[in-house]
Amino acid sequence: MTIRSILVANRGEIAVRIIRAARALGIRTVQVHSAADADMLAVKLADAAVDIGSPAPKKSYLNIAAVVDAAKAAGVDAVHPGYGFLSENADFADAVEAAGMIFIGPKGDAIRLLGDKVAARAVAAKAGVPTVPGSAGRLSTIEEARAVAERTGFPIMIKAAAGGGGRGIRIAADLADLERHFPQASAEALAAFGDGGLYLEKVITRARHVEVQILGDGQDFIHCFERECSLQRRRQKVWEEAPSFLLPADVRTRLCDSAVALARAVGYRGAGTVEYLYDEATREFYFIEVNTRIQVEHPVTEMITGIDLVEEMIRIAGGAPLSIRQADVAAEGHAIECRINAEDPARGFMPAPGTITRLVVPEGEGIRFDTMLYEGYTIPPFYDSLVGKLIVWAETREACFARLKGALEGLVIEGIPTTIPLHLALAADDSVRRGAFDTRFLEHWLETEFAARAGATAEVA
Repeated sequence: MTIRSILVANRGEIAVRIIRAARALGIRTVQVHSAADADMLAVKLADAAVDIGSPAPKKSYLNIAAVVDAAKAAGVDAVHPGYGFLSENADFADAVEAAGMIFIGPKGDAIRLLGDKVAARAVAAKAGVPTVPGSAGRLSTIEEARAVAERTGFPIMIKAAAGGGGRGIRIAADLADLERHFPQASAEALAAFGDGGLYLEKVITRARHVEVQILGDGQDFIHCFERECSLQRRRQKVWEEAPSFLLPADVRTRLCDSAVALARAVGYRGAGTVEYLYDEATREFYFIEVNTRIQVEHPVTEMITGIDLVEEMIRIAGGAPLSIRQADVAAEGHAIECRINAEDPARGFMPAPGTITRLVVPEGEGIRFDTMLYEGYTIPPFYDSLVGKLIVWAETREACFARLKGALEGLVIEGIPTTIPLHLALAADDSVRRGAFDTRFLEHWLETEFAARAGATAEVA
């Protein structure tokens, strides 16, 4: 291990998570922050902190020169990008390496290759991983898009070739939709990622979103089983579980083996996630993309495997080989993660920054709360609304739901509205408890079941 100090190039709960992992390894940490984040928990926990600019992300957390200059000035050995911001920016990875430091993640070339979803599809197909029927490459014109749609049929999904987070995505039910949404998706992708390239994929109806956690050191590659991520709002994950509870054993084996094959095909280094759509009716799965970073939902995998993924990332980046062999990875019990956001679900999920006046974190076996919060902290209005992740583990999924209910009721965050009521409602819902949902379930459920609950509560009040 050559890493003795790390600069954390992120904010919020993932910055706290990285600092705690580094501390466990005896590594010094330096936390960057914008002017708006001078009081955040990660700044208080780090050994040192550096102000890198004004609140606007483009002038601070997305400013490659500012972050690299801060790392050089702090004299660190390595930079951890967390998730979001610059975590999947190949130019940032290259800049860190060019400055003589270690980027804790894949090399820039691998990020560049896998970050382009069209190129990643080609790599996956070559590695024998099933891909969703669609365009063979990037589409530049609506005429090219029409030709693909005629071959695959409707409905069809228009997707950005770069980036993620649900941006630059539209669903076209027919040719008129395609012609209307194609330029819109291109413009949105260009604004969000600086790349307006698009491709098309056939819509898999009633699909589940399942992803596989991978680890690689460039020579050896393993999986840490899969996660179920189908409960989504506006293509953003809200609730995650591990393992995927309805996946047949033979499908699980094929799915996880395909993710390892893809990692091996590109000589992957670090932690990553291979995402798939799973058709429960046909028991077939299809590659979507690779996330070349740690995921928000990584704790559920840690809870069922006992593997500290962030520590493993750091060790690999420091030159150590994988400390785990595939035969040593076992999945025990069940874990659920609820993303806790500073949003008001009863008012259309309106963002709700403000000051935390009281914080009570539930404790007990199988309960974990990864957060950026503390009493008296004022959440700034400039960034993503995620403030914490409540994760529970139990021996069975049924027992996990029981523990989750108690943990959600015991989690007290006062001063701002949060999505805790949403998760309590989901945890009590019969369809969710039975696993009878897909990627389209939550949007409809919010308009019907949750809206009815919110209305009844308002009437009582």
